[in-house]
Amino acid sequence: MIKFGKAVVKLRIPILILSIFLLIPSAIGYFNTRVNYDILTYLPEEIETMKGQDLLLDEFGTGAFSFCVVEGMDAKDISAMREQMEEVPHVKSVIWYDSLADISIPMEMLPDEIYDFFNNDEKDSTLLAVLYDTSMSADETMDAIEELRGVVKDQCYISGMSAVVTDIKNLSNKETPVYVLIAVVLAVIVLSLTMDSALAPIFFLLSIGMAIVYNLGTNVFKGEISYVTQALAAVLQLGVTMDYSIFLWHSYEEQQGRFQGDKKRAMAHAISNTITSVVGSSITTVAGFVALCFMSFTLGMDLGIVMAKGVVLGVICCVTVLPSLLLVFDKAIEKTKHKVIIPDLGRIADWIVRHYGVFLIVFLVVLGPAIYGYTHTDVYYDLAGTLPKSLSSITANDKLNEDFEMGATHMIIADSSLSAKDASAMLDEISKVDGVKMALGFDSLVGPGIPREFIPDDVKDVLINGDYQMMVVGSEYAVASDEVNAQCEEINNIIKKYDSSAMLIGEAPCTKDLIEITDQDFKTVSIVSIGAIFVIIALVFKSVSLPVILVAVIEFAIFINMGIPAYTHTTLPFIASIVIGTIQLGATVDYAILMTTKYKKLRYNGADKKEAIATALRSSIQSIIVSALSFFAATFGVGMYSNIDMISSLCILMARGAIISMFVVIFILPSMFMIFDKLICATSMGFRNKKGTTVNVSENNVSVQ
Repeated sequence: MIKFGKAVVKLRIPILILSIFLLIPSAIGYFNTRVNYDILTYLPEEIETMKGQDLLLDEFGTGAFSFCVVEGMDAKDISAMREQMEEVPHVKSVIWYDSLADISIPMEMLPDEIYDFFNNDEKDSTLLAVLYDTSMSADETMDAIEELRGVVKDQCYISGMSAVVTDIKNLSNKETPVYVLIAVVLAVIVLSLTMDSALAPIFFLLSIGMAIVYNLGTNVFKGEISYVTQALAAVLQLGVTMDYSIFLWHSYEEQQGRFQGDKKRAMAHAISNTITSVVGSSITTVAGFVALCFMSFTLGMDLGIVMAKGVVLGVICCVTVLPSLLLVFDKAIEKTKHKVIIPDLGRIADWIVRHYGVFLIVFLVVLGPAIYGYTHTDVYYDLAGTLPKSLSSITANDKLNEDFEMGATHMIIADSSLSAKDASAMLDEISKVDGVKMALGFDSLVGPGIPREFIPDDVKDVLINGDYQMMVVGSEYAVASDEVNAQCEEINNIIKKYDSSAMLIGEAPCTKDLIEITDQDFKTVSIVSIGAIFVIIALVFKSVSLPVILVAVIEFAIFINMGIPAYTHTTLPFIASIVIGTIQLGATVDYAILMTTKYKKLRYNGADKKEAIATALRSSIQSIIVSALSFFAATFGVGMYSNIDMISSLCILMARGAIISMFVVIFILPSMFMIFDKLICATSMGFRNKKGTTVNVSENNVSVQ
């Protein structure tokens, strides 16, 4: 590795030129990577609800719909507005009363259930159904929503999932640049407090910033990424890869003392040492992100691939770009050196080791409540429910529920050969299901007031097309509620009785599938991440017992972190319960590995149990604190700022998790070493006392003679 280090030092100028040049294609790739704002599209393609969505678009030419609630407008104005709405690109049709009959014919001639569904006389409001010829989260659909909002009047409200996705897009695009700014500012503050140079942190951030741009730019090869991944990628990559830069800096300073100020030689050796340490450290972080790729809900794969790639790119930039920057701007860095503001906390190590019994009792006392909270934290699956109430789509959804008691809308795709008699019987049975407000099909439109031949072809095409017919079910229950899930189950049983190939689709059925799939994903990701990191630790330390101890300590921190919401009565987004555990495990087990490496070396070189543990803690504590604070800084501010609860909750959990892991490793892990030292030495290679050596220990270093 020393040859590589010398090559980087020699080629530092070409490396900087190349790194800057690579920003150009990366930026182009970033701007050409589509962002997906609908996380329901990450459900497995083979499930029935997703097949039904594709069938709806392929057979009916309709991939999305909205309800437009209109208040206080007369029939003529509504009819004129409807015609304007239909002129908007990718609006397939807008259905209202005048789609079925001339507005001169009294609306009361409609069948009662249709009239009641589309009208609320008390509120003086009516409904228009807007159908789009593109999918629910397609760019064209979102553009159509934006244009429709310009067409409709102030007293019109466009609801539906496509409208929600459009607002998420606008909010995310507005907030994401601010996330990066907040993370950078807070990271600079933390690094300024914990480092001896005012300028070096700037170069840390420049190097990591380049890695982030490369990572986001190379996502173009994926075609698209989710808005969750886009929002988290930069701050998360900053948080988990900052350690590598700090390690290089400390190694560089140490090597300068060794080589008496020969900075090029010192940097070459610092790069060599950093590669060896950082590659081992990054493997556990990468393993944590790779574990997300085992989710059936492919949002995990989206986040996992991007972040694993980001960690690898972060390591590469740390040992190439950062050393080049530090050497080129060495004089400026030297001029800005100052005393470290935060004092060295290593002096508390002896006190912690002496009182290990107290911390072991704390561990045992907290473990029960932590596990209870971890297993009783509530999660939500309603993707729109926690968005700001001021968003147009949320206001519209609330208005739809207030005026028409519409919590969710399901669609049924059935065989067009299903007889009118069976179709009517099926809809009658569905209408009797609890919470069903209305069940309509083509034959529902053919009542005594509207003969079949009077129904326009464009309306027929909406409901019957080739081999399939579409029916609409209105529900009073909210999406993702237990009631609507039970309702979907009952409706699905009914439609299968009449037509075994029939499919129930819509936001609520998709969300029901999401609940069932992610429940299994949680178990899968936990097993894979723990198993992978267990194996990595076992191989690194050649130990049977250490993987159990280290993983158990970090899992204890995860139990506390994920258990707190149960006691604060906070409901988390479903994705948090799946990804936080593996991210916290992968990113913070490094704290434990750092201390364990030093403990192992000391025991091998002849230090007794207590001395080895205290010295390992003393020499690790500052690095652990700086690492945890860096991770905290990169995520906490974003969590407090974001108005998208899925982003906010994830960032707050990651920030809190870093601090909890820090405390657990500093206070609990030494206690575990004190208790299980004999077992560790007996079941691990490299812990036996080495005869003929003595060990000199000081507050910050270890030397062997």
